[in-house]
Amino acid sequence: MIVAVIAAWYALFGGRGPAAVTTTTTTTTTTTTMPTGIIKVGFTTSLTGTYAVEGTRQLHGIQLWQYWVNNKTGGIIVNGTRYFVKIIYYDDASKKDQVTALYEKLITQDNVDFLISPYSSPLALTAAAIAEAHSKVIVTTGAAADSIHQQGYKYVVQVYTPGSEYLWSTLDFIKAKDPSAKKIAIVYSDDVFSASVAEGAKKYAEQNGFTVVFYDKYPSTTTDLSSILTNIKATSPDAIIGGGHFADGVLLIKQAKQLNVNAKLFSIIVAAPEDSFYQSLGADANYIFGPSQWEPDVKYNVTYGPSVKDFIQMYKSMFNENPTYHSAGGFMAGLVLQAAIEKAQSLNSKKVRDAFNTLDLKTFFGEFKVDPATGLQIAHKMVLIQWQNGKKYTVWPPEAASAQPLYPKPAWG
Repeated sequence: MIVAVIAAWYALFGGRGPAAVTTTTTTTTTTTTMPTGIIKVGFTTSLTGTYAVEGTRQLHGIQLWQYWVNNKTGGIIVNGTRYFVKIIYYDDASKKDQVTALYEKLITQDNVDFLISPYSSPLALTAAAIAEAHSKVIVTTGAAADSIHQQGYKYVVQVYTPGSEYLWSTLDFIKAKDPSAKKIAIVYSDDVFSASVAEGAKKYAEQNGFTVVFYDKYPSTTTDLSSILTNIKATSPDAIIGGGHFADGVLLIKQAKQLNVNAKLFSIIVAAPEDSFYQSLGADANYIFGPSQWEPDVKYNVTYGPSVKDFIQMYKSMFNENPTYHSAGGFMAGLVLQAAIEKAQSLNSKKVRDAFNTLDLKTFFGEFKVDPATGLQIAHKMVLIQWQNGKKYTVWPPEAASAQPLYPKPAWG
């Protein structure tokens, strides 16, 4: 059967994929019936531009899902017909105008059946508007801004924990670990996702007895954070939290050290959970925290899809790198779309969207359930990571932790 599936892959997808993968994961394919149809899933991703690091990781996750569903589950069965998945994607160069043009192309020229969002909330919001105009289901991943789900759209569903909750785990940790730490500085990139994170963190901090002593944004394309860090330093915060995406997250830590801006805790969104965060900063990454959607050391009771171990094994085998939460989020987008199609037993967008409302999944990525009215994610929760001696560990909440947190952070140098 494996030979037949691989032969079919080569015929349908130009020879890409399974030849590069060796894995001991047991196949669940038990029938010799070949797929008789193709489900086309379209999206753009940022292979270049501001979001290239995260966009590439997300693409890898989606590519692995395509391999997994076609070769490990034997396709998706809908009313007795077995379908292969074919992904169609383009580089959006991290630009909104490219997203607009390319999602129109995916729908009107490539005739895709379903859509996955590009990485980042600004680009996903742009794609969601196009999907809604054409009544196409779009699964957002790598996009957590609450505002995407406040537009009245009927065809959008979310994988990630909403942006407004990104830094809640950090604040919960500080409150539990150090009740004397009260002064919080929040700094964030001027984009829709980062603003959503900052607004949610500010509200949650104040509700939990913290004083927000600094709250400001910086341009999303900035290459110099010295002025804003100097202003933060003047407030003597106990914790500095926020950020935006990878490049500015790394820059924030580099310049904090250069300017000797100290705090008991730094928690940086998006950038800190990336393996390349330590590669970019070296020992300066140690002690830095970051909220993460998923980590390889998490322990979940999986009832749908591959186990955490199998996902990691397949990913490493295909891409020769460790998966990040962006990678896992890409796979998860495909996985929940697969579950909704199976539940609906239809390729009709409205029926599949309705099926999403009834899904309550426990997967390698954690829980999945959406608010029926908005498609907002309501079940998945963040974990908190920290870099310690060049290694990344999950340190919060305690029941998910693989190491004890190191706190407070010593002064630079």
